[in-house]
Amino acid sequence: MRTVPRGLTTAIATTTIFFALLAGLAAVDQLPAALLAGYGGLSLVAFAMYRADKTAAERGAWRIPEANLHFVDLVGGWPGGLVARRVFRHKTRKQPFRAFFWGTVASNCLALTWFVYDMPGLR
Repeated sequence: MRTVPRGLTTAIATTTIFFALLAGLAAVDQLPAALLAGYGGLSLVAFAMYRADKTAAERGAWRIPEANLHFVDLVGGWPGGLVARRVFRHKTRKQPFRAFFWGTVASNCLALTWFVYDMPGLR
């Protein structure tokens, strides 16, 4: 019997809350629906990249550079990266990666907050 990876429930809950917040903001015209779709698409890309990197690591094949993983997280794929790290048990122990990952999450959320509250023309 396969067990649920440690932290997966929290990662899924965090991602669900984040997307619910985005959907709520889009519903009240505080966020363009295209941005919600962008986060969804980038999250799928990030999830696929983490899966590909984990598979390559297991096979000893060419790896996806960490900078590429961080970039997709930074521009909005972090929800997919957060879940993928737990699903594939990948990049969960390497402290420099983890610290940088959370930095990309914080930076993205700060930029999103600025966009929602200070971007002219949204209201």
